[in-house]
Amino acid sequence: MSEDLKPRTDSDPDEPPKADDESEAGRLRRWDETHLWHPFTAHDRQADALMIVEGDGHYLIDIDGNRYLDGIASLSSNSFGHRRPEIDAAITGQLGRIAHTTLFGNATDQAVTLARRLVEIAPQALTRVFFSDSPAGAVEAALKMAYQYWQQADGGRHAARQVFLSLGNAYHGDSIGALSLGGIERFQQPYRKLLFTTLHAHSPYCYRCPNGLTRDKCVGDCMKELEQVAFDNAGRIAGIVIEPGLQIPGGMITQPEGYLAKIHDIADKVGALLIHDESMLGLGRSGTMFASERLGVTPDFLCIANGLTGGYLPMAVTLTSEKIFQAFDGGGTATRAFYHGDPYAGNSLAAAAALATLDIFEQDGILGALPDKITRLERELTRLGQSSCVGEVRQFGLAAGIELVADAASKKPYPREELRGARSALAARSHGAFVGAIGDVVILMPPLTIEEEEIKLLVDAVVAGISEVCGSKITEAKEEAEEP
Repeated sequence: MSEDLKPRTDSDPDEPPKADDESEAGRLRRWDETHLWHPFTAHDRQADALMIVEGDGHYLIDIDGNRYLDGIASLSSNSFGHRRPEIDAAITGQLGRIAHTTLFGNATDQAVTLARRLVEIAPQALTRVFFSDSPAGAVEAALKMAYQYWQQADGGRHAARQVFLSLGNAYHGDSIGALSLGGIERFQQPYRKLLFTTLHAHSPYCYRCPNGLTRDKCVGDCMKELEQVAFDNAGRIAGIVIEPGLQIPGGMITQPEGYLAKIHDIADKVGALLIHDESMLGLGRSGTMFASERLGVTPDFLCIANGLTGGYLPMAVTLTSEKIFQAFDGGGTATRAFYHGDPYAGNSLAAAAALATLDIFEQDGILGALPDKITRLERELTRLGQSSCVGEVRQFGLAAGIELVADAASKKPYPREELRGARSALAARSHGAFVGAIGDVVILMPPLTIEEEEIKLLVDAVVAGISEVCGSKITEAKEEAEEP
């Protein structure tokens, strides 16, 4: 065996020394520290990572046997929690037939059936389904489709449409194309010279409006900037890209009523295509199957990913219209084809999991049960408004963000290096819940099947965590939020 191919051992000089009585947990944590590169992680804080070994319904179980209510559903992926029997059975059954074959020149029964099922539940006019294997992949496909559409439609008369308009605080993925659309500086700065030029307008971050406006004036006044950018570049814009209803990675930023409809109107007026990125909101998180549906707007492209397979396997889709698809019909030649695709696109195991996920939505009445859960989450979160360290609680469907501040009256933020959001999320673990943080915004995105009593437990843990880290008096208002 080549020296380079020999397996590493516990005596490797690069590894920290191990104790003679090292447990399995200790060994795994040492290997984690030595070998694993975590996404979006400052590795000087890696010791905070849980070592998850099992899932049980809505709970995560770590290697020490501790149970945590999963308050972010694996970034809105595990829609029904963990170890759902129906999805387990669907994947196991598909394994007995075929695990994967390419869609390059082929079709599979599972991929075709899933495409049909998605068209049946998608906003009307979205009749074509393109498979990818990641949220960024779905957005990247939509970008390239929109760009190529204008190069080929109407004999190329609109080929000057080559730029995209998106919002500040936007996040659409980590591939170069998707990242170029983003509006979060810390994500983009290291790669600035790799990114292509895009147009941006302010996001509706009403709590910290750059123009000093209030939420009730946002659509009328703040959107004048977006409208101006759009009209100044009307002949250049290929598409407007937006996370409808809620910008999750940007800090759980909710959009005012009428905001999306106004963007749709602007897109119509300047002739731009509209791309909705529902990677994290699609499939129930908004309270309806799609946020686009809840907000009454049908885009030209709809990107969905997280939750599509119930959190089991990576899969994403870009849905679009027949109008877009026809621009790629080469009449028997390959000159107009869409030269883009992932090797695992439409994977049969993932498609089987996705079909089982859609079955659960129908058979268990998931959407019908959401309004009561959304209302219960809203009611439980009201107690956080009593704290001097909570600036704003933002909720959209079954997703919420709690922005922590040094002083609620002045909106003064905490110093960034104090990591109040991350520390509050970490403190919530000791009270039995696993939640996340984006800067100083604590985020909640529980499974869609969470019980109302579990919602209370989740918020109890978050209240306790924030109280410990920020020295607030949230717990004093606790009983006021409870039912009589």
